[in-house]
Amino acid sequence: MQGLISLDLVDLVMAVGLMAIAIGLSAWEGLGLELNLAIATGRTILQLLVLGYVLDFIFALDNPWAVLAILGVILTITAIVARNRISQKIPYVLPLVWGAIFISTALTVFYTTFLIIQPDRWYEPRYVIPLAGMVLGNAMNAAAIAGERLVSSMNSFSTEIETHLSLGATPAQAVSQYRKDAIRAALLPTLNQMMLVGMVAIPGITTGQLLAGINALDAVSYEIVIIFMVAIANLLTTVLLTKGLCRQFFNSAAQLVR
Repeated sequence: MQGLISLDLVDLVMAVGLMAIAIGLSAWEGLGLELNLAIATGRTILQLLVLGYVLDFIFALDNPWAVLAILGVILTITAIVARNRISQKIPYVLPLVWGAIFISTALTVFYTTFLIIQPDRWYEPRYVIPLAGMVLGNAMNAAAIAGERLVSSMNSFSTEIETHLSLGATPAQAVSQYRKDAIRAALLPTLNQMMLVGMVAIPGITTGQLLAGINALDAVSYEIVIIFMVAIANLLTTVLLTKGLCRQFFNSAAQLVR
């Protein structure tokens, strides 16, 4: 079986041609997306090239502290991005997001590494970094969706929440439905992916492994593991985050703080 076909600089320039066509099409249709597409193209190239060099260095270094350091950086960036999408006005949103994503990712990667993949070393970079990175990226999106949905609901239905409180409900009871709705909204993309994976499109991880010459059954086996990792991590992230966010809306007297 042929291995991975390496791409040189000329191939990457040809790939940029795809985005040049997209920019031209946007201009033709008068969409006004030319600048956004150009900036996105430049950022994609720069960020992925930097990532490639960093990972190449980490893999060559083969040190557990280096692995933990790069994962810590990725975790912090994902937490900041999710926080910005939720709210910067609510106290302690960043540590809440950071903690929720950290706990869910750590537990999920720990379970997968020690019970399923079982590499020779727990910090094996070529396993731990891609798996954790995949989980972190998805957990970030789930946290952003759940957090934004919950904050929006709390602000929109504050009168109803106060009515529940006046009737004797606890803060947790008063916001229970809004919290559940936020978690469901965050999990919906993951559930849709799980329902249609392999039927509508070949997932990115599977595609990459197939291009690298990996056996198809081995490729889909890893995809199954990753999808299940993402599902539980997203659920755990949203459960922890929404619980923490709800507490920020009430004072010590169980009164709603607007």
